[in-house]
Amino acid sequence: MLWEDQLDSRSVIDRLMEQYGTSLLRMSVLYLKDADLAQDAVQETFLKAYRHLNDYRGESSEKTWLTTICVNTCRDMLRTAWFRHHSRIDIDTLPERPVDFVLPDNTVINEVMRLPVKYREAVLLRYYEGLKLKEVASALQLSEGKVRSRLSKANSILRNRLKEWYYDEEP
Repeated sequence: MLWEDQLDSRSVIDRLMEQYGTSLLRMSVLYLKDADLAQDAVQETFLKAYRHLNDYRGESSEKTWLTTICVNTCRDMLRTAWFRHHSRIDIDTLPERPVDFVLPDNTVINEVMRLPVKYREAVLLRYYEGLKLKEVASALQLSEGKVRSRLSKANSILRNRLKEWYYDEEP
């Protein structure tokens, strides 16, 4: 086990929750578009991590490992019939954003949320969560080239949408 310096599995999970809980919650809220479901997803993420602590081999960072579990948990939740009929988001319920992710209003994040899931998840992990390209690829179980391609396409879509919004809003 990689965490020999920790007393037990519970102390490892407590530390991981303290260190990464808010970040995973933010990502889950944006992914699922529902604050309550996001809390469930994060709780399920840490339960899965607890059950599989011995399986963690250290081939990726703890954050990438947990993000991968969380993304897969969110994907599973999106597949449920209930979720397909009841998804929503309230931007005001999002946990606090990282300091370097400042938006004057919710226009950009609303446009990000309108992206198809495969583009949205890459954008959220790379730009909102600040993961490195390699970590995003690992979390999404894709090649770095595929992630780069998705980010490029997402940026193109966002650029066009925001350009349209900007010109529509000018007096």
